[in-house]
Amino acid sequence: MKLSIPFAALCLVLSSTAAMAAPAPARSPSTVETRYIESTVLRDNRIGLATRRSLKVYLPPGYAAGKTRYPVIYLLHNLNWSNDRMFAPGTAAQPTFDKAIADGVIGPFIAVAPDYTTPGAGSFYVNSETSGRFEDFTLREVVPFVDANFRTLPRAGSRAITGDGIGGFGAMYYAFRHPDVFSMVYGMHPYGTGTGLTPIYSRPDWRRIHSAKTYADLAADPYSPVFVAMAQAFLPNVNRPPFYCDFMMEPQGDALVLNVDNVLKLKARFMLENIAAENVDKLRQLRGVSFDWGRYDPNLDHVYANQAFTRKLDDLGIEHFADEYRGLPWDKYWIEEGRVYEQVLPFFARRLQFE
Repeated sequence: MKLSIPFAALCLVLSSTAAMAAPAPARSPSTVETRYIESTVLRDNRIGLATRRSLKVYLPPGYAAGKTRYPVIYLLHNLNWSNDRMFAPGTAAQPTFDKAIADGVIGPFIAVAPDYTTPGAGSFYVNSETSGRFEDFTLREVVPFVDANFRTLPRAGSRAITGDGIGGFGAMYYAFRHPDVFSMVYGMHPYGTGTGLTPIYSRPDWRRIHSAKTYADLAADPYSPVFVAMAQAFLPNVNRPPFYCDFMMEPQGDALVLNVDNVLKLKARFMLENIAAENVDKLRQLRGVSFDWGRYDPNLDHVYANQAFTRKLDDLGIEHFADEYRGLPWDKYWIEEGRVYEQVLPFFARRLQFE
């Protein structure tokens, strides 16, 4: 018996088979671009900040050949680190983002890592007349530059922010104060969430700090550069060289004496538990708040403070996620299928507004 297939049907079968057999068009791979901003905001400082600031910009696969607009995730680096090092060859940021997009963990997005380095340990992300107006730099220069130069979705619902250590502090500080710019935040092992197990002023070598003339004089003690940067951010004093700040411990004759006013002032300006309490209505505007911390941080002040901070957010009625994981502050995030892949990006994927 001979079957007769209409010519039109035969053409449809053949064309469908050819379409199924044809390879999908190749997508352009992801890229990381370096752009520069000549900051006017950061000219106002006393510590010799470089005003030419780099941005590392991750552009997802397919960006170059398409017209799609993308949400943006901002990445804030820790002290003694940089945005260049976040995306240096052999590091995991770009491969982690590529894998997460390829696996459907999150839709394609742009990631932006600005430069917050300083001549000392780094920025604490706030506005300071001594160490620079980094909050204004971020809001008034970085975000508008990114929206003007890349195919972003320029709205709060399509902007997320994250960071680690003091970068985690900065991410939460910005989101808590500016939900109209960043609608969600994930703090990776943030420092500065609240009071620790030991008094905050007990860590550095105060005699070294008060005798130092340069940043190099602080280098032998790991805490001293950090506490000088902290004082420059939260206790600025433009009339007090060489570091242009006041301190929690001040000389009195041959002794160093606790300055209670300075301790209270610094904690009020620095601790996220206080920033949250001052901005409760703004926190309630956020689409998502999450943070985590490594159980085995050698500085147990950070572990204790984060455990307390989640309870304080509960007391303020702020919906959030908080997670203590088994690890150090730095060893679980960027490993293969680590916390960035398994926790941070899925958290944003559920809340970001895509095109």
